[in-house]
Amino acid sequence: MKSAPAPQRFTSRYRRARDEGPWEIAIAGELGEKAGELIDKLVDVPPRSRGLIYFDSGGGSVYAGLAMTSIIRLRGLDTTGIVAGECSSAALLPFAACRRRYVTPHASLFFHPMRWQSEEDVRLEEAAEWARHFRVLEESLDTLLSRLFGVSVEMISNWTRPGRFLSGLEFAEAGLAEIVDLFSGDLHEQIRQREMKS
Repeated sequence: MKSAPAPQRFTSRYRRARDEGPWEIAIAGELGEKAGELIDKLVDVPPRSRGLIYFDSGGGSVYAGLAMTSIIRLRGLDTTGIVAGECSSAALLPFAACRRRYVTPHASLFFHPMRWQSEEDVRLEEAAEWARHFRVLEESLDTLLSRLFGVSVEMISNWTRPGRFLSGLEFAEAGLAEIVDLFSGDLHEQIRQREMKS
């Protein structure tokens, strides 16, 4: 019996990534509604491949952010993250997972405590369990962000509670990213120049 050939789409995507250089993905908008599409994009690129992820998201589902972070790290993706506009809330997780991080001086990054809302009728017991779960999850995510960014949990906690907006310039001054300029050539050229200097 003859075995079925491998799906052609994987071969062509791998070849395209190899022939055209680093891939590019945009994480934009609400994470909850677009999570499946964004996760598909991260799974479609070859494992351990190099690519750019552009961020312009106010966040959304913390579970979606955590899933994207897990996929980036577990697939060994060599990612460079660039905040083109906003990277806040749950979107900070996949940005932190990037091996190299860039921001423009005008970028905005918002750290805040987790928020829970439900439009469904929730019983008291269920609400109590959600509160317990969110407290545990919030603490573990602070620890995860501190490990990914390479800073203390205290720094993350101070930004998160009660909540703080950071400009791209402030974020870079804290040592968590490098600044790129909108008037110094395209991103690839700026990154290439930096890599040549280091």
